[in-house]
Amino acid sequence: MDTISTVEQSKSPSLNKRSRRRRINYPAPTLLVEWDKSYVWHPFTQMQDWVEDDIFLVESAKGSYLKDFKGRLYLDGVSSLWCNVHGHRVRKIDEAVRKQLSRVAHTTFLGLSNVPAVMLAKELIEIVPKGLARVFYSDSGSEAVETALKMAYQYWQLKGEKKRTKFIRLTNAYHGDTLGSASVGGIDLFHKIFEPLLFETILVEAPFAYRDNFKGSEEERARFYAQKMKSALKEHEGEICAVIMEPLVQGAAGIIVQPRGYMSAVRALASEFDTLLIFDEVATGFGRTGRMFASEHERITPDFLCLAKGLTGGYLPLAATLATEPIYQAFLGKHEEQKAFFHGHTYTANPLACAAALASLKIFREDKVLENLVPKIEFLSTGLKRFNMLGHVGDVRQAGFMVGIELVQDRSSKEPYEIREKIGIRVTQEARQRGVAIRPLGNVIVLMPPLSIKMGELKRLLKVVYRAIQVVTEGGS
Repeated sequence: MDTISTVEQSKSPSLNKRSRRRRINYPAPTLLVEWDKSYVWHPFTQMQDWVEDDIFLVESAKGSYLKDFKGRLYLDGVSSLWCNVHGHRVRKIDEAVRKQLSRVAHTTFLGLSNVPAVMLAKELIEIVPKGLARVFYSDSGSEAVETALKMAYQYWQLKGEKKRTKFIRLTNAYHGDTLGSASVGGIDLFHKIFEPLLFETILVEAPFAYRDNFKGSEEERARFYAQKMKSALKEHEGEICAVIMEPLVQGAAGIIVQPRGYMSAVRALASEFDTLLIFDEVATGFGRTGRMFASEHERITPDFLCLAKGLTGGYLPLAATLATEPIYQAFLGKHEEQKAFFHGHTYTANPLACAAALASLKIFREDKVLENLVPKIEFLSTGLKRFNMLGHVGDVRQAGFMVGIELVQDRSSKEPYEIREKIGIRVTQEARQRGVAIRPLGNVIVLMPPLSIKMGELKRLLKVVYRAIQVVTEGGS
């Protein structure tokens, strides 16, 4: 077999600081590319295009950068799909995982417990909105949502309210791709084809300032769409199991930012109609919006909080569904009553992942991550204003370190680009040629760098993406 001997660290100082050089024998990059195109099926990818294009094969990473086998560095502009928080190869997290690996890598959480999982549960309860009291672990954001849906459903069944079986979901929502989470999603591109497999839900229109027809202030917009929620709750009173929503930002829909007051209005309505509220903070949690959790912006406590992505700092798969004490208490009873929550996964509460999460939370505290994020958010906000000068930028949306830049064919009519033009993909390809790795959502260019990104790197990210959009939409080089 052809192999290459590669060194983990690049000769670049940014990948070599405080590092020991280790030689790893990989198959030759040409072989790896060939095998990828022959054997691998990538997510959310048209593989017919994939096998015809060049592959970005990551060899290693450090800080805010990814490195390919040619030694070229790429700024990680989307935090490796929104999950990397403190950068790549963070010493404190590396050490925590290695230390745990010397003890035990995995044991079941069914009938057993483990130290990192117990410690992490305590720490999570201490930082989440007050009132959430119990932590149920799983492996991904979709699973965290599935868990909340099943808990909410079983809760009402145990309470004797058998008619409460329906969920309210929002347009443009995304909660994952498993069948339960897809059932409460609202993006046809991802889920329409599976509709016969999904359970029935109640769809409520969500605010989308750039593309809805409402005219009025942000406060009026929040009230207008809250009224739509109220109408649905009233029409189906006594039938609703829970309302599920992404608080503040609908991520996969293109970083759609909700008007101030909307999520608190939904919280109030859920309480008024005695239904449960599920907040999916898989994307918005752990500093992405400038607060540890998006719900903190309006001081809200949901009945369920779903977490994943940044939970481990972007190191290992881990998710959590947090619930209030009254919900937990409803599942208690004698063994023969079979009121337990019969749900779980093989790798639930994996010790390595929990150790990484504990180290990540420690970095948040000790390095004052959220405080240090404030000037970066302001810098990002200022830098984004320039994008409005580009003729095909229709809308720029930002919530903290979550940015969506929507590209349009015609700015005055807001006419979107046709799918066949692959405008978002072309912009990301142009950015990659300039040393920045990003990933679009259709016609929306997403920027979501690690919270640890340096000011100079943030400036470069904005400069490259601006130029990439300009080149692709207006021509030039």
